[in-house]
Amino acid sequence: MSTTALPGFAERIETAVLATPGVRSVYRAGSLVSNLVGEGAVAIGISRIDEPLVAVRISDEIASVEASLGVEYSASALELLRDVRAAIGKVLAEDGLGTVEIVLTIAYVHPREAASD
Repeated sequence: MSTTALPGFAERIETAVLATPGVRSVYRAGSLVSNLVGEGAVAIGISRIDEPLVAVRISDEIASVEASLGVEYSASALELLRDVRAAIGKVLAEDGLGTVEIVLTIAYVHPREAASD
């Protein structure tokens, strides 16, 4: 089984996620520890700061996607997660990829005072 990175693919997934109504932001996927290690790698120059926030792994035309979301306070979590999953599925389908796993986490709910509506 080989793991491949398609140029610009994670960025396209991130763009699709951010275009979903109710999503306000995307945070770096992964645990606190992995994010701290990643920030350290950027600080010492062995990783790029502009890497996508969405984690994507592709093995033999099957994709695994992980994203952490900041959402509007008024959004229905269940409907929002379904919509984000559908947006990711559309990008995967455009590239002829099947989905093994999509992991979505609502990491932050923006307060009513910060709402854009």
